[in-house]
Amino acid sequence: MPKRIVICGGGAIGTAIAYFLCSRGAEPIVVERNAVGGAASGKSGGFLAYDWCRGTPVDRLARRSFQLHAGLAEELGNPWGYRRLETFAGHASAGVDYVGAPGRGWLSPSVALTGQIGSPDTTALVEPHAFTTGLMRAAEANGATLQHGTVAGLVREADGTVRGVELDTGETIEGDAVVIAMGPWSILASNWLPLPPVYGFKGHSLVFRTGDAIPAEALFLEYQEESGEVLTPEVFARADGTVWACAVSSTSPLPIDPARVTADEGAHERLERLCRSLSPVIAAAPIVARQACFRPVTENGVPMIGRVPGVEGAYVATGHSVWGMLNAPATGEAMAELILDGATRHVDLARFAPRR
Repeated sequence: MPKRIVICGGGAIGTAIAYFLCSRGAEPIVVERNAVGGAASGKSGGFLAYDWCRGTPVDRLARRSFQLHAGLAEELGNPWGYRRLETFAGHASAGVDYVGAPGRGWLSPSVALTGQIGSPDTTALVEPHAFTTGLMRAAEANGATLQHGTVAGLVREADGTVRGVELDTGETIEGDAVVIAMGPWSILASNWLPLPPVYGFKGHSLVFRTGDAIPAEALFLEYQEESGEVLTPEVFARADGTVWACAVSSTSPLPIDPARVTADEGAHERLERLCRSLSPVIAAAPIVARQACFRPVTENGVPMIGRVPGVEGAYVATGHSVWGMLNAPATGEAMAELILDGATRHVDLARFAPRR
């Protein structure tokens, strides 16, 4: 059985793989160039949905992962603010008042709710940076190792079997297997392995300090700006007294270094105007974070999870798009089963095979 597993990437996927590996007695080594949870895994919304992926290849993965999230929060003391939510859909327009949302004084009259699309049984939330770093700490407590460094290549045996990684310093880290879990930066691994491309899709978000003025609710809206352009803001009330909101995305180029991700010009100002028009509570709240990050997407929208074809000892887990935080636990569990047992028990990974 493989024991020493090198995981390239300290995001939610990489740390979840590490957690489930060391819970089985393996010795994962997470190699991260920037910071654990330093990219999308620390800046995303952290929204979780049980059955929103029904009818898609991700359905079973999502349902299993939603259940694992609840279990992990209970098992590890919930240091990441896991909470169940009421979730609503609606619409709003700049400068237009509707009848408003009766019973929800935290929303302005410009917001019209059209229906409930999630209940505490089917939707939940975590604070993503706390979740990612919390899983890494739990993994380290069980024998995992975190090493800062930039992976520059793979260590191979004469027959091509992967036996570790080489850092840009020239240092090598040996292992029985290597997992590529670098989010959109997994595209760099196509220089070393036969992998389909992974792209980065950029999103912007704001975090407001609202205290206890907003209940455990999430909003998915359509918002028409004064220009006539329609955006789709998402607003999530977190357990720590903050509200996370996003709406502005772009296809800006992915910088080679995650630490160099910056916001598009004017994106946060545009998002702030939108958010403050939605709620008098948000209008009066200070901004505690202005964020930009890239989520990993594949050409067909299906994550890559499994063995790298034709290369012994190489695995990949990336391309989860907007559902990375949701699907991290089940991905970690399945990858641990695949690497240690040679097969999975809870989720069939065949449809996620890297061979496209």
